[in-house]
Amino acid sequence: MAKRNKDKKKKSSIREWGEALLFAAIVVPILNIFVVQSYAIPTSSMEGSMLVGDKLFVSKLHYGPRIPNTPLALPFMHNTIPFLGGRSFSELIKLPYWRLPSFTSIKNNDVVVFNYPDDYKRALPVDKRENYIKRCLGIPGDSLSVLEKQVYINGKMVDNPEHLQGLYLIETNGLSFSESQLKELDINIEEYVARNRQRSANQLRMFLDVDKVEKIRKFSNVVNIKPIIAQADVPDNCYPNQSGEFNWNKDNYGPIYLPKKGDKIRLNRKNYLLYEKNIRIYENNPTLAWKGDRAHIDGKPIKNYTFKMDYYWMMGDNRDNSLDSRMWGMVPEDHIVGKPIFVWMSNCKHCSFPKIRWGRCMRTVSSLVE
Repeated sequence: MAKRNKDKKKKSSIREWGEALLFAAIVVPILNIFVVQSYAIPTSSMEGSMLVGDKLFVSKLHYGPRIPNTPLALPFMHNTIPFLGGRSFSELIKLPYWRLPSFTSIKNNDVVVFNYPDDYKRALPVDKRENYIKRCLGIPGDSLSVLEKQVYINGKMVDNPEHLQGLYLIETNGLSFSESQLKELDINIEEYVARNRQRSANQLRMFLDVDKVEKIRKFSNVVNIKPIIAQADVPDNCYPNQSGEFNWNKDNYGPIYLPKKGDKIRLNRKNYLLYEKNIRIYENNPTLAWKGDRAHIDGKPIKNYTFKMDYYWMMGDNRDNSLDSRMWGMVPEDHIVGKPIFVWMSNCKHCSFPKIRWGRCMRTVSSLVE
């Protein structure tokens, strides 16, 4: 009898472990897909507002959870198998884009997590493209432009985030910045050294927000400080990378119209270059081509195109150190992942020893980015 009770106890313990593993393997991934997911800030493109090492919870409910395009996937892995390499998903089953109802929509200046659109070049399904986090400057139906770094929406100047960062030229009396000065400014020392390795000590460049600029002005070794702004009408590699048609650069850009679902736009040679990626890649018209004086789909000429999705314009708060919509164009609605709502942990990645930023832990994202 005692032995039988002992066997029952063992079975009960095994059952408990089994139930726990089942919960972890099934329930947690479902919560990640449809409710909330943890996400870590990987780069400094949002620096000033969000820092490298911030770990946040991203709500899928705000903008509506997506049904996965690739439901056959290993849990807890995004697109690759750690250490082993190879894809963590199978495309044997592919589902079309479908999003469950949301309880809010993306608004101008919202910070948004989305899939990196240009990952189509790696032949990744939409839901397996890398996760990016940026600020949404333009929403569907907006006309956006940038003039000497300042963003305008529909001709009106946009209020900048409190901790917006830009690249500044700092003239010194010949003395470079000390380690204590850089720590006072909370500057990534490795990044600072790399950026200024080939420069003289009296001509330095740093990514700074307004508060840091004012602190630097008071340093005894600083003679002058000013923002670095690209000259208008001198094109760089900004989207759509057609310098012969658009003399745009990252500081002087647009105007560009962001289509909304149902918009019927008459295509000409110039706006075709702006919308070609949207129509051919994101809206799945692989035969799209410009022939003669008109666009063609499936060999048939078209004058107008009606868009099937909404499009957004994303930019980093560290404006001069951000690969964003100025480089790769608009973000389609099916790439939207969710809204970051809460920072639960923040580790300083560039500190000389591991450091937790306690002042950022357990903070709402809205309190950090507005």
